Amino acid sequence: MPTLSEVFSGTGLLAESIRGFKPRQAQTDMAEAVERAIKQSHSVIIEAGTGTGKTFAYLAPVLLAKGKAIISTGTKNLQEQLYHRDLPVIKKALASNRKTALLKGRANYLCTHRLGQHGGNSTLVESDVLNELSIVRAWANTTKTGDVGEIKTLPEDARVLPLVTSTVDNCLGRDCPDYEDCYLVKARKKAMDADIVVVNHHLFFADMALKDTGFGELIPDAECIVFDEAHQIPDIASEYFGEAVSTRQIQDISKEITLLYRTVLKDAEQLEKAGEKMRMQAADLRLLFADKAAKGNWVEHLEREEVRTQMSRLEDAVGVVYDVCKLHIGRDKDLDNLFDRIVQVRDKLALFTTDQHDGMSLWYETTPRHIVLHMTPLSIAAKFRRFVESDERGWVFTSATLVVNNDFTHFQR
Repeated sequence: MPTLSEVFSGTGLLAESIRGFKPRQAQTDMAEAVERAIKQSHSVIIEAGTGTGKTFAYLAPVLLAKGKAIISTGTKNLQEQLYHRDLPVIKKALASNRKTALLKGRANYLCTHRLGQHGGNSTLVESDVLNELSIVRAWANTTKTGDVGEIKTLPEDARVLPLVTSTVDNCLGRDCPDYEDCYLVKARKKAMDADIVVVNHHLFFADMALKDTGFGELIPDAECIVFDEAHQIPDIASEYFGEAVSTRQIQDISKEITLLYRTVLKDAEQLEKAGEKMRMQAADLRLLFADKAAKGNWVEHLEREEVRTQMSRLEDAVGVVYDVCKLHIGRDKDLDNLFDRIVQVRDKLALFTTDQHDGMSLWYETTPRHIVLHMTPLSIAAKFRRFVESDERGWVFTSATLVVNNDFTHFQR
């Protein structure tokens, strides 16, 4: 096993395999700090400015260590770059045979069950979405991974994608008839078997939040966790440690009720009508805010009489859907899942109309069509510290921008 000096020196393994490689003391120092954190199972915070070569500085000690490692990046694009470009280069230079895996969020994988639901229901989607659906179907016959990013002819925000991928809310889990062939399940299994798993912060904290509520574990346990672009952690973590409810969620539930009504529950007309009424009340709430996308203080807006009245109407409409849906429980797995989501929406809406919000910040954000209500903790420090201290492992936090006034104290807190 080579030492880090043998890897990063002017005549070392990287110099031999990478054209134009020049040793940088800052890069070697960082690699040694990461190695110590892994071996001693402690945390290290490293600000590595442009030109340091921080990616190789943490990849080398991670590849040379024995335990499993998770590397989390700031965005999906950085995740792809790290996995497909940087990791293969340094892996080859070190002649490492450690198994690696790229794991994305569930919205990146085809859900064959949901694709099947839209098999012959062209009346439920617009013509442009129907065209996208035919592209997805053709690709679905050839894909090995189910990663929708492979479909280069579709834009990242293609309207068909929410129809053919799953969310935590609408996934049937082990009750799904397609569970054994699920691309997300296969990707998770590959990650469980790998030595090094590359994820992004959103996926990491979504999993951390799920584990915290006891629903499951997406990211396997590891002896080392590296956060690249670590300056993004406070904002992203706060999002997952809080609560949120959106009119888009309500619209999606309404659409799925309509789909079930037209396919397997043709006698549930009352449920379909209740779902449509709920969708309209959600849309009316959005109309009470400015057309342009914005963010603001929810508590202040709740003092507006028309907002309070509309929230009451929306809660009533969700309550009617809850009552009608309850009559059909047990008839269909997808409907049972919908009922659970309706319960969640009902409970979350109630959070935004009460006065008890100690330690939480209530705010909203609007898109051109929807409004999202957020409740985020004023501080995630205690919760995150408990998570970091819960197991013996090395933690590496690195970014080009972590210090304030030449001091790490703000980030540490």
